[in-house]
Formats: sequence, C-alpha cells, structure tokens
Amino acid sequence: MHQTQSAQVTSDGIAAPAFAQVGILHHPKKPESLALGREIGDFLQAHGVPVIWHESAWDAEAVLTRIPTADLVVTLGGDGTLLRAARMGAPFQVPMLGVKMGRLGFLAEVPPEAWIGPLKQMLAGNYWLEERLMLHMRVERHLADGSHHLLCEHEALNDVVLSRGDLARVVRISAQLDGGHLTQYTCDGLIVATATGSTGYALAVSGPILPPELRNILVIPIAPHLSMDRAVVLSEGAEVRLRAYTDHRPMVTVDGQVVVEIEDGDELIVVTSPYVARFVRMRERSYFYKTLMEKLQWTV
Repeated sequence: MHQTQSAQVTSDGIAAPAFAQVGILHHPKKPESLALGREIGDFLQAHGVPVIWHESAWDAEAVLTRIPTADLVVTLGGDGTLLRAARMGAPFQVPMLGVKMGRLGFLAEVPPEAWIGPLKQMLAGNYWLEERLMLHMRVERHLADGSHHLLCEHEALNDVVLSRGDLARVVRISAQLDGGHLTQYTCDGLIVATATGSTGYALAVSGPILPPELRNILVIPIAPHLSMDRAVVLSEGAEVRLRAYTDHRPMVTVDGQVVVEIEDGDELIVVTSPYVARFVRMRERSYFYKTLMEKLQWTV
C-alpha cells in the first residue's frame, strides 16, 4: 500500500524529522560509498536525526543485530546492496532509502551527486512508501522413510532460480503449481520472480515487464530445449514446487546473492513471503516507466 507521509510541525513552525533513528549501509568494495555515507550521516545529525549505526552491507551478522533498532536504513551502493538490505529489513518493517552508486539502479532513489535536495524533501515529510512483494523459498530433501528434511529457507525480493549449476548441460525440472502438475522443462534453469525481479534476470531471458506494485509471481525458463518456452504469471497466493533431475549437482540462487547446491530430487518450494520490502520514494508515482526507458535506453 502506498502512503504519503506528512511531517509534524513544531511550535516554532519547523517541520520535525520524518524518521527518528537511521542506520547507514555502505558497499565494502566501494570506498566512495563509505565517504558519502559519512557525509549523509553528518547531514542527518545536523538536522536532528540520530544516525545510530553505520555498517558494511556485506556484514549480515552485524546488520541483523542492529537493523531492528532503526526506523530507516540508507543504503549506498547498487541494486545488490538494496536487495541485501531489503531481505534483512523486511521482517522488521524497516523502510529503505537507496543512494545509487551502481550501474543500473532500478531500485535506488537518490543520485549520489544530488542527494541533499531529496533528503531535505524526505525530512520535511514529502515522501511516500512503496511496498513490494517478496518471495519465500525453502528447499526440502525427501528421505527414504517418507519424511523430509528442511535444508534451507530464505526471503527473496528479485527472484529464486533453480539452474543446472556449474556444468554446461541442460537440467530437467518438474514444475507443480498449487499441487497440480504443470510441465517438465528441459532447460538451463527456471526463474521464479516477483514484479521487482521482472526487470532483472527474467528480463534477460525475454520475460514480461511487470510494474512494481503488482503482487504476482512470474515463472520463466532459461534457454528451454524442446519444452515449454513461455512465461507463466501467477497470482500472489500460488505455490510453486520444482524438482531438478540431473546426474550432476544443480544450484538454487536467491537474488543472485545466496547460493545453495542441491541434489537430484530435492524439492524447491516458492510462495509469497509474509514480508514486504519498503522503499522511501520522493519521485512521482509514475517514476517506474520513466526509469525503465532511461536505464534500458529505449527512449527515442
């Protein structure tokens, strides 16, 4: 749900800060993000907003300890940094503000060369919160006695991908939707994506572009061979169950950042996450299409 925020005005007519406590995440391999993070921290402190921590986005253990204490996280990096932050912050309903320091920056809101204006706008309460659907995945191993063992579970903002792994061989993937058999793919892999992920890996394999507010799940094969080659768009309540059959070790990736090696016959289950990713926006609500055309250089 989108929500326009309004700042509280104090007795002297000055707008009170929109957020009470802020955490900052920088990209550990971009020294300029650390320097800019300190500048932004000093700016927020000077405007009465306590910056209570500053961490590397790659230090998940430290971030997960600190993130519940913030009611806003500012990230400095590319979309990958925002993906990490969103997965960690979503269970605590912490909104994110992304400062773009990557190449594409579909998710980031603020340009690094002109961040003061947007931050002043945010502090004045002139912003809205965008909520984006996430996925929950788990991998189960079915045992000989009929029971199953949970290998792992994760949240995803972009996508969950079941693929062939390291070897350049196709993999057979059996797909069930809501308990019913859909098809068996012969392909390099299968992408299960959100609307957010539709402009990521799914777009690279000619998937449809979904506007970010849609609460749908996209299933699309990678390089299918003599099997179903179309994307399937599901409702948010759908359950996707996938099994890979191969003589080598297939692989599951979450947002292209978490990697899980699985075995032949292991089952990947993907459903809608109980959490949503929240992003602070100062741009107009139609920003997505303008950004899409600019980033992909499709404007004429």
